[in-house]
Amino acid sequence: MNERAAGPEITKLIELIARLPGLGPRSARRVALYLLKRQDSLMQPLADALAEAAARIEACRICGNFDTLQPCAVCQAEGRDEGLICVVEDVPDLWALERAQAFRGRYHVLGGVLSAIDGIGPEELNIASLIQRAQNGEVREVILALNATLDGQTTAHYVADQLEPLGIRVTRLAHGVPVGGELDHLDDGTLAAALRSRR
Repeated sequence: MNERAAGPEITKLIELIARLPGLGPRSARRVALYLLKRQDSLMQPLADALAEAAARIEACRICGNFDTLQPCAVCQAEGRDEGLICVVEDVPDLWALERAQAFRGRYHVLGGVLSAIDGIGPEELNIASLIQRAQNGEVREVILALNATLDGQTTAHYVADQLEPLGIRVTRLAHGVPVGGELDHLDDGTLAAALRSRR
């Protein structure tokens, strides 16, 4: 679709859709046209859901998860281990761990990772609130579940250094061979991490 062929409303719709991750201008045009052709069955319900989400969903003041409750449903859940805090980069990581149903402690969302290139320092992340939570006397272990990227590892080292004076056990997720993975298909870094994390 040519900009001259579309009105300002459609152009604005395409521009907004193009801001979504993984979508460029061409994909945004396809999505916009798809929505416009299904206004009653998809576009209006989507607009209603977006409006309701914008009005009701907010970040949990304790862990940083998104929910309509304050604190969120995960923080309110009974039976979770108050002595364990799992630190994640962002909300999708929290959701992934919850899907796996393998962790029954509490969470803390940093809201990103340290990145000199992007100008993200410790002040832009929820590190100070993590230290404050860890000082409450109940926390006995902090699990750093950050991505195995350079920025993720840098952030993990920084957070571990900040927690060290508290005398709390700090652990990290093991990295290595995925379940069902074949050794000859793995990169050298993954193989090296798997050997270091052997048990």
